Amino acid sequence: MSKRLEDFMKANKDEFNDLEPRMELWDSIEQKLNLSGPPAGLPKKPEAKTFSLGFVLRVAASVIVVMGVCFVLYLRNGKNQGVELADINPAYAKQQMHYASLVQTKRTELKTLAKTDPQLYKEFSKEIAKMDSAYSRLKTDLATSPNQERTLKAMIRNLQIQTEVLNQQLSVIEQFNKLKKEQNNEIKNI
Repeated sequence: MSKRLEDFMKANKDEFNDLEPRMELWDSIEQKLNLSGPPAGLPKKPEAKTFSLGFVLRVAASVIVVMGVCFVLYLRNGKNQGVELADINPAYAKQQMHYASLVQTKRTELKTLAKTDPQLYKEFSKEIAKMDSAYSRLKTDLATSPNQERTLKAMIRNLQIQTEVLNQQLSVIEQFNKLKKEQNNEIKNI
């Protein structure tokens, strides 16, 4: 708009607002609008469906919750399903079982011989616990490992080392017990 027209409208604003249409005029316009619907020959346009933002957000939140629950269940089921060692390599599976039973037997022996010296047994147990935790990590990594056979070999090697360490610990305890007996015999002979 031009500056002169704006100034004129501002100056005469009250004069523009003093005239109002009659109420009957609006009623007649409304009636004509209601009567003059779409032309008879044309089909009615379907109304576009709209969704409120709240509805869309609720649906999105529901989808996210359902996906999260499904993901957690998937992970939980994946952890419970262990890998069968015989499926990877039957020979390695037999070795693993053999060394695992050896380790268990040696641990039982160590517990019975360690009653004489609990301090020494405690020290030995710490070393075995470290190796056992490494074995547990290897076992959990086996399911997701790209080279499962190599991981299985590492598990077997860990069990072999545990067996060797347990054998050394047992021999140390036996030597210690023999030395104690000899010292007790010498004291009795004196």
